[in-house]
Amino acid sequence: MDIHSSGGGTPAAWPRSVDEALAEQERMRGLADLTSPGPAPGQVRLVAGVDVSYATQGDALVAAAVVLDAETLETVEVRVVEGTVTFPYVPGLLAFRELPSVMAALDRLTRTPDLLICDGYGLAHPRRAGLAVHLGVLTGLPCFGVAKTPFVFGHGDVGEERGAAAPLTSNDGEVVGRALRTQRGVKPVFVSVGHAIGLDHACAHTLRLARRYRLPETTRAADHLSRQRLRTVTG
Repeated sequence: MDIHSSGGGTPAAWPRSVDEALAEQERMRGLADLTSPGPAPGQVRLVAGVDVSYATQGDALVAAAVVLDAETLETVEVRVVEGTVTFPYVPGLLAFRELPSVMAALDRLTRTPDLLICDGYGLAHPRRAGLAVHLGVLTGLPCFGVAKTPFVFGHGDVGEERGAAAPLTSNDGEVVGRALRTQRGVKPVFVSVGHAIGLDHACAHTLRLARRYRLPETTRAADHLSRQRLRTVTG
């Protein structure tokens, strides 16, 4: 799958400085499609998840891309890329630590997913350009993020039942995502769109993919695979 030819915003080179990264985020934000409703759950056959695991010491990392059958959740294809950190840790610029290896893993896929989900943010980002925005624009695929924490945004009470939700909002009241309870009695996850999919459909997909656990199976599978490979890399 030549993922780089699908999207229209691949940079000539990955940013290596904070100023370059900030400029690239601004460019990505301008290219993102934030109006399309995107595919509904019944319209998606293959769904992909990506995740990156980092060594506790040193600069090694492993990125994984996992494609699942959206109906059965069976694994269709996996790709793993071993790499090294090329961008410093800067809050709000995590995408630039992960994008080179994640895009390399996606580029090795032979099956094109209908939907892409990342462990991170999309619109729910200080500059409205989280990892899901970048991945959606770069691949040309509908993409959203499902995060474990709300970052810098707040939300109201979320009911205890599966499917209960509350808007994720900025200080000025802008809705940037949704706190969503995927399982009764567990903490909510935080869904935000990245490109070519609306929040309603993103939340519906999240619930469909989180049938037994808090996180979507796409994230769980990619996380497990990247951690497993990292253990072999770092010993």
